[in-house]
Amino acid sequence: MEVSPKGFFVNHLRYILRSAIEKDASNLSEVRLQIDGETENLDREKGEAYIDETGFIQLIKNDTESSNNLFLVAEVNGRIVGFSRCEGNYLKRTSHKVEFGVCVLKEYWGYGIGKNLLKESIHWADAIGIKKITLNVLETNDKAIKLYKKYGFEVEGILKQDKLLTDGEFYNTLLMGRIVE
Repeated sequence: MEVSPKGFFVNHLRYILRSAIEKDASNLSEVRLQIDGETENLDREKGEAYIDETGFIQLIKNDTESSNNLFLVAEVNGRIVGFSRCEGNYLKRTSHKVEFGVCVLKEYWGYGIGKNLLKESIHWADAIGIKKITLNVLETNDKAIKLYKKYGFEVEGILKQDKLLTDGEFYNTLLMGRIVE
């Protein structure tokens, strides 16, 4: 599904959140690869589960055509600096929910980009009648957990010793959900 672009001005940075389009595919492939190498908060290390331009073209096409999917990008001066996806499905028993994921280039942390991608996704989900948004977050990602709780997400479960990080230690993944009654 597509949404209207929305502009933001935070800490002297102007950016736009908009729906992903096919011409973003190459840039998205590069940005995702860079982000994967900048943080251990995501599931992947740099280069793992690589999605090339063709893969992103297909994702964007599927998400644009699906009423239960939303693919947003954050753009600064024509450059994609982050993105989020809400992915649903058409199985009757789970068609009421979507899974949310977000990532932002480290250089652009602190400008509310992740927060605004989350807020826009919640707004979209509420507007189309989605009853539940789920997400996974590493237990050490305190800022993200605090943000998710602020917007109505609750911890629904814990995957114990779910991630092995570069320090050689295992960490838990929190399963969080936001339910609309």
